[in-house]
Amino acid sequence: QVQLVESGGGLVQAGGSLRVSCAASGRTASVYAMGWFRQAPGKEGEFVAAIRWSGGRTYYADSVKGRFTISRDNAKNTVALQMNSLKPEDTAVYYCAASRTYMGSDASRYHYWGQGTQVTVSS
Repeated sequence: QVQLVESGGGLVQAGGSLRVSCAASGRTASVYAMGWFRQAPGKEGEFVAAIRWSGGRTYYADSVKGRFTISRDNAKNTVALQMNSLKPEDTAVYYCAASRTYMGSDASRYHYWGQGTQVTVSS
């Protein structure tokens, strides 16, 4: 099992920046990739970004490309999402996820999930 705990959410004005982090514990050696997803009120969940645990290859949703950066610290077992030029439509609960076998946008292929952290962008 892998446990994931997000932190760093909050309230920010449009155009501002925020960084959310995810700390992984447990059987982290089994993790192949980690990702960030988000869900806004009344909307379906949406893929944001993913990163391979080994090698650091990244993948982004078109809606955040150029504004968000995903990174990992293997020594600390953490993944971060740096969010710049935030827009009100980025408001959502952001979830960290880990997969033993996959890196990509398909949420069903992630095995472990955090509880989520709220990000609110005011206009």
